[in-house]
Amino acid sequence: MHEEKPLKILLMGNPNVGKSVIFSRLTGADAISSNYPGTTVSYTEGSINVLGRSAALIDVPGVYSLDPSSKAEEVANLILEQGADLIVNVVDATNLERNLNLTLELQERGIPMVVALNLWDVAVRRGLEIDVKRLSEELGIKVVPTVAASGLGIRDLVEAIEISMSSRPPALSLDPTERWQRVGEIVSRVQKVHHRHPSHLERLEDLTIRPWTGIPVALIVLYLSFSLIVGAGELFIENVSDPFFLRYSYWVFALADRYTSGLLHDILVGRSPELLESFGLLTTGLYIPFGIVLPFLIPFYLVLGFLEDLGYLPRVSVLMDALMHRLGLHGAAIIPCVLGMGCSVPGVLGLRVLESSKQRFLAATLMTMSIPCASQTAMVFGILAPHGLRYIFAVYATLLIVFIISGMILHRLIREESPEIFMEIPQYRMPVIGALLKKTFVRIRTFISEAVPYIGIGIVVMNVFEITGLMKAIGELASPIVSGILGLPADAATALILGFLRKDIGIGMFVPLGLTPEQLVIAAVVLAMYFPCVATLTVLMKELGPYDTIRAVVFRLLAAVMVGGMLRVILL
Repeated sequence: MHEEKPLKILLMGNPNVGKSVIFSRLTGADAISSNYPGTTVSYTEGSINVLGRSAALIDVPGVYSLDPSSKAEEVANLILEQGADLIVNVVDATNLERNLNLTLELQERGIPMVVALNLWDVAVRRGLEIDVKRLSEELGIKVVPTVAASGLGIRDLVEAIEISMSSRPPALSLDPTERWQRVGEIVSRVQKVHHRHPSHLERLEDLTIRPWTGIPVALIVLYLSFSLIVGAGELFIENVSDPFFLRYSYWVFALADRYTSGLLHDILVGRSPELLESFGLLTTGLYIPFGIVLPFLIPFYLVLGFLEDLGYLPRVSVLMDALMHRLGLHGAAIIPCVLGMGCSVPGVLGLRVLESSKQRFLAATLMTMSIPCASQTAMVFGILAPHGLRYIFAVYATLLIVFIISGMILHRLIREESPEIFMEIPQYRMPVIGALLKKTFVRIRTFISEAVPYIGIGIVVMNVFEITGLMKAIGELASPIVSGILGLPADAATALILGFLRKDIGIGMFVPLGLTPEQLVIAAVVLAMYFPCVATLTVLMKELGPYDTIRAVVFRLLAAVMVGGMLRVILL
């Protein structure tokens, strides 16, 4: 029996037009994201039911043109060359002139196509009147107004996909000049602009992009964000996680004393009834991720997701552009750095937007050395917040200074020109609560599945080192640096070593050592700087290559010892 060929639909459009949200609306939660073979450019693939058949829906990287001038445009062309049954071209209704150039380029490929005229609600608020029927006639294909955030028009889009699957678009063959002339003709015929007063959201857009107002706003946003994260985390720990784990530890110790003994008892619950000093797999091993990290991690991801969905982060890129240029980077590098505040791995992967090898090396080194990931940040908050916010400030102020000075040094050492990067600034859009919660849930689920096992392994290793005396031996071996230069107890060497497994584990392991707040500041800074965690190191090797990864590691090891020694002189 002849088997039907599977259908393939491509979702294409400019960057920041809501393509990924439409993809989620059409496919649901199940999707696979991967790199295109031989490149570092990623695309997402899901499935959609069309005409009673399952079709592969591919979210092609966002491009402005099919004339390859970047890796993303090269990949978009390669995917197109492999053929498709239909293209869904997502167009920003607030910027027809820029978007329709790609539409006409796609029509030249002779593939059935539907236009999703997205951000329709924003266009209406901005006084843009678009004759959808006339636009459809001008293009010769179906045009469907959509609001991806709310789901408006998605059902109509699916119907248009089914109707257009077997149709053929009008044949086009235009040179670039003719194409832009045609775009101008279409826009003049289908769009009218009505004068109106700017909305509060538009006024806010202007305020947050100008340096004199944008920088104070950015500082306020940063202060409010971290205050919210710290406040929410401390409130949860005080009223929920600490009371729960105190009761839990009492019962688990009672059961362990009754049914286990010797080495098994020590590994499961440790020797001490104190949660952070027992090194037990069922006590410290669960309390650190669930009792200390999660209370700070959940609000962190909620705040980060809100700022992402709002469209605020690209504006921070523009504000930071002048400073980043002094470090040999561009403002675009700040977005991967913000991603690195969640996890260094996606932060490093996000550096693919930077075109030159110098910029990728600089950004990767500075980010992984000076920007703690979310779980590491949560641990810093957890161990230092009880001593006062000034100690948290000391850690992050030091790392900020390290970021700037190290960037200036590396920029002068590496003689290579960095090409300019052009970035589009999207309009402000109020985040959809459901999508925000879903994104936060996925990130927390990833942390639990990936981090908690490593934390458990770290706790067992620390416990075995403590029981066998290896911790003391390692401490003595590293004491000339750890104690002599950094001013930390010799046992802190083991925690630093375990930081290679996961940074949050290392910080958590400092607590049972009885360090003073000043020593905790030194330990947290050195742990952040000295070496990447194993997951980040793996990605760095892949993205930068072995040579640049070794260069980055050597630089940060030297910098960590120097900065740690200076902090000892200042604080101790």
